[in-house]
Amino acid sequence: MEFGINDRIAARVRELRGRLGLSLEALAEASGVSRSMISLIERGESSPTAVVLEKLATGLGVSLATLFEAPAAPPRPVSRRADQIEWRDPASGYLRRNVSPGGFPSPIQIVEVIFPAGARVAYETAARPGVTHQQVWVLEGTIQVMLGDEDFELRPGDCLAMVLDRPITYHNPTQRPARYCVVIVGPRPG
Repeated sequence: MEFGINDRIAARVRELRGRLGLSLEALAEASGVSRSMISLIERGESSPTAVVLEKLATGLGVSLATLFEAPAAPPRPVSRRADQIEWRDPASGYLRRNVSPGGFPSPIQIVEVIFPAGARVAYETAARPGVTHQQVWVLEGTIQVMLGDEDFELRPGDCLAMVLDRPITYHNPTQRPARYCVVIVGPRPG
């Protein structure tokens, strides 16, 4: 499954970069990801981490979830479970699944995350193009979310609403996996 998802990410990054008319150098400058790493990702020869993908998404002006959509996907209003792709972050081991229909012209994206015990992911990107709102709804387990200098401990049923305008860190401080839903409203590619 990993090979297929890396190819999808590769095609999506190439498509979005081309749509914006960005050279590899320009995307490297906008994202803080090296030109050589972007080239490896676009050829499907790298298993990029969530942190690297977040930097690329920010440089491209889209959400991280957008990078997992099929390039030029025809809009469909229904996303069947069998068609929802999963991706595992090679650094933290977290598993994410895009739930929302790919290619559908909506500013809303829904993602399910299964976060391993003890896992931590820190997104250092602060400034994102446009305004991106995100809500995290914990379904099982406990996670800590550090948004800038604010620290939130979330348990089952808790929901945190935020604007993604500061660095954010997710951490599972427990010995059990956590499962949560992320709802994102923000810029989408045209």
